[in-house]
Amino acid sequence: MPKKIDAALRRQAVRLVTEHRAEYSSERALHIQVADSLGVSRDSVRRWVMQHEVGAGQPAGVSTDERQELRRLRAENKRLREVKEVLKAATNFLRGGARPPKPLIVAFTDQMRATCYAVESILTALKQAGLKIAARTLRAWCAPAGPSNLATTRTVTDALVQDAVRRLAFTTNRAGERVLAPEGLYGQRKMLALIRCTLLPEAGFGAVDRAMRSLGLNGVVCGRRPRTTIPNPGDVRAPDLLDRDFTAPAPNQKWITDLTYVRTHQSFTYVAFIVDCFSQKIVSWHASVRRDVELVDVALRMALWRRTHEGNPVGRGQFIHHSDAGSQYTSVRFTEHLSIKGIRPSVGSVGDPYDNALMETINGLYRAECIRTQVFHDGPWRTVSDVEYATASWVEWHNNRRLHPSLGMISPTEFEAAHYADPEPGAD
Repeated sequence: MPKKIDAALRRQAVRLVTEHRAEYSSERALHIQVADSLGVSRDSVRRWVMQHEVGAGQPAGVSTDERQELRRLRAENKRLREVKEVLKAATNFLRGGARPPKPLIVAFTDQMRATCYAVESILTALKQAGLKIAARTLRAWCAPAGPSNLATTRTVTDALVQDAVRRLAFTTNRAGERVLAPEGLYGQRKMLALIRCTLLPEAGFGAVDRAMRSLGLNGVVCGRRPRTTIPNPGDVRAPDLLDRDFTAPAPNQKWITDLTYVRTHQSFTYVAFIVDCFSQKIVSWHASVRRDVELVDVALRMALWRRTHEGNPVGRGQFIHHSDAGSQYTSVRFTEHLSIKGIRPSVGSVGDPYDNALMETINGLYRAECIRTQVFHDGPWRTVSDVEYATASWVEWHNNRRLHPSLGMISPTEFEAAHYADPEPGAD
């Protein structure tokens, strides 16, 4: 099995670093992020970038002053946007002209704070609209005046759960803006499991449901899978060795693979994934503007290298590589590569998504959680580099932090680590 890092992986790391320098405060932080996303060491990323820059003969990156100025401008823009959005929300609230009563002001402030707006932005917006309130005055209004004003147990519990949901579902980006975190894509069931195992073991489903509704969180829903492979029914291909059984007793016994696409301003970008059936871990992926054999072949080379790099190399003749009947996977070149590596090929029937159902699910999650949201990429998809950067972040989250109900609400990495720590739990 390969021990040398594939050239495609090195080019991918260099491209992610060179095109996202302005978003990080230091080169070290950027190298660590890219290294963690791709599963390589930081020193390797730094060395590859340095070699690329020496070969290109061009100075890289932007100055520290430029980065600081970018952060300042983004933070200022964020505050201005918050004030504008609060003013828009207060249009009906201040429409009467007269000063609203104190309970109404407190209720409006609580509503905006629940939507993750800062108190300073709320007070600044109200001041611009002619309603001047000091911060300490607002705190005094919100403080209980006596025993009759004490909150009920449910109110306190709901407040604690809502604060926990807000802390897990939202984060602050490098520009100081409050944005949705990957955990904000969860539905009520996963959010409840995450809160119980991290912050509030006594949290209930009803409190989580109310908290998510008040914060505008609904969870993502997978959509229809696009058709990316057009098989030829007359092609001679390998038999289906899985027969729709997507379980495995250990890692590196059954791998499934497929590709999907993303529309960008530049062209279509195709992304190929390889997933281990045992843990649903994405072993490797590769993105390209060309839907050819090289797209899936690079993903296979990366998967073999990564398993060796993790200390769990794949043995010859010991595992199955399953795909659909797409021309990339049934090509002579790819089939010969599988034979050389001692990999048993398996191909599903023509036009039947159930023969690769687990991979269809992974593709659906990728499009729903990564492509159709702004959690992993803010703005339109312009180039293949945008897709690579977001995909690397999503795969890192999917493998190391995302809760999977079929694995007992733990991540694929934790599931594999538990297997290697105790491979025979039933033995005496």
